[in-house]
Amino acid sequence: MRPDSLWRPLRRILVTLPVLWVVISVVFLLIHLVPGDPIVQMLGEGATAADVSSLRHSYGLDAPLGQQYTHYWHGVLHADLGQSLRLHDSVTRLVLQRYPYTLALTLAALLIGVALSIPAGVWSALHRSRWQDRTLGVVSLVGLSFPNFALGPILILFFSIQLGWLPVSGAGAGDPMSFLLHLILPAVTLGLSLAAILTRMVRTAMLEELNQDYIRTARAKGLTESQVVYRHALRNALIPVLTVVGLQFGSLLAGAIVTETIFSWPGIGRLTLSAISNRDYALVQGCILAVGLTYVGVNLFTDIAYTVANPRMRG
Repeated sequence: MRPDSLWRPLRRILVTLPVLWVVISVVFLLIHLVPGDPIVQMLGEGATAADVSSLRHSYGLDAPLGQQYTHYWHGVLHADLGQSLRLHDSVTRLVLQRYPYTLALTLAALLIGVALSIPAGVWSALHRSRWQDRTLGVVSLVGLSFPNFALGPILILFFSIQLGWLPVSGAGAGDPMSFLLHLILPAVTLGLSLAAILTRMVRTAMLEELNQDYIRTARAKGLTESQVVYRHALRNALIPVLTVVGLQFGSLLAGAIVTETIFSWPGIGRLTLSAISNRDYALVQGCILAVGLTYVGVNLFTDIAYTVANPRMRG
């Protein structure tokens, strides 16, 4: 393997380090940007001065800001994000308990979005300006215009209450089949909006590739239409779509807060909302940090995968 081929992924990892520093620093400053005294907001207006002083000391907020920053970095590097005020448990443990649920929901939604958008986008491009193209355009526009907080209740009313096919809320009782059944509705709620975005992306990219000279050359060589479309055009058309998928992964994590609340899904989004309601700032910091680090990691992976898929970007 060439040394420069090893250096390029390493260089992208090194470029990500300042981004990680910014994310962790912003999460640290979160508790200091809250209007008023966060300790008083945690305990309520009726707290005594002794209770406020004791809690401020336990959070280390009575120390100088630089010392607090160093202490926070020490905790992050040792996977110690503090204690939850309301749940009386380690923030790291609480985040790790909920993180797999949000990750499963996001990956399932991503799978649904990609599985729907690629065939739809290709079909729309192959039938440009025909009724099939116009129909898919209208459907994707409706999907873009329909928010998750409206689509989720509609799916619950139809598939859970009216038909009784799928459970309304929760994540099941530990059985894998029950977990999958509970996962379907929230994943579809998130995945349909993503499918609407990606369908337009795939259609545009496919139209651009189908007009390239190498496509005409492939047809002149006698390749079948399916070989021309799927082996050549689609492969190159998915390169810009790959970038959008990586960016949309972060949007799915953010959108999961609303979806998890609607379906009572026990993920980080619902935990974050509960922590905000309870003014549990240590837990809010931990949840936001987990989402932020995941977003940075996914974008790093997408960047590396983009250069692998597109040899022209390796230089």
